Amino acid sequence: MPKLKPEILFEDEHLIVANKPPGLLSIPDRFAPEKPNLLALLTHQYGKVWTVHRIDRETSGLICFARNEEAHRHLSQQFENRTVEKVYLALLDGASVPEEGTIDRPIAPSHKEVGKMMVAAKGKSAVTHYKAIERFRQFTLVEARIETGRTHQIRVHFESIGHPLAIDSLYGRREAFYLSEVKGKGYQLGRDKEERPLMSRLPLHAWKLALGHPHTGERLEFEAPLPKDFSAVLKQLKKWGK
Repeated sequence: MPKLKPEILFEDEHLIVANKPPGLLSIPDRFAPEKPNLLALLTHQYGKVWTVHRIDRETSGLICFARNEEAHRHLSQQFENRTVEKVYLALLDGASVPEEGTIDRPIAPSHKEVGKMMVAAKGKSAVTHYKAIERFRQFTLVEARIETGRTHQIRVHFESIGHPLAIDSLYGRREAFYLSEVKGKGYQLGRDKEERPLMSRLPLHAWKLALGHPHTGERLEFEAPLPKDFSAVLKQLKKWGK
């Protein structure tokens, strides 16, 4: 397995903004702290850093860390006050996703499955604004801006309107994306007769991040390009899945 290495998009004595590759944990796993994680990699490179927010292991894209306690306090407050802009790209199941909308549904842990979340009246408030960017025969690429940062928020919210992420073993209908699904009868297997998935993780990318610099107050805006696997899926959908 290739070594997972983040791309550092911004760094100074107060703040680090990284583009996290898919498959890398944001912070140590409680049950397996030895697993590679972004916090440990940054700590090794920069010394002590503070966690401000996190994104799922399978999710790629933008994440920021503080380099001192004052910056951590300032950034955490911005996230709490919802002044940070967080925009994701998500590939959803189905082509009938509304052009745009807002999902305002509280989220709580599931009573039935450990590690799963659900929409629940007594849950914590969660708000997701979305806009369809590109439509395919079976899927829709959307831009999702989240006001809150609840666990699995985007995954739970889109599943609640009948359009889960195109690949999501927990909330969706498939565990991987195969070219044969969109290419249909025109798909031919190679010599090894076994089709490999184009993508076998969440098609979710933390695309844009805007926040105030914790020391100067200047508004900083970042954008992370899509990783190769996500780009490859979109390329094939443009070719075969229109």
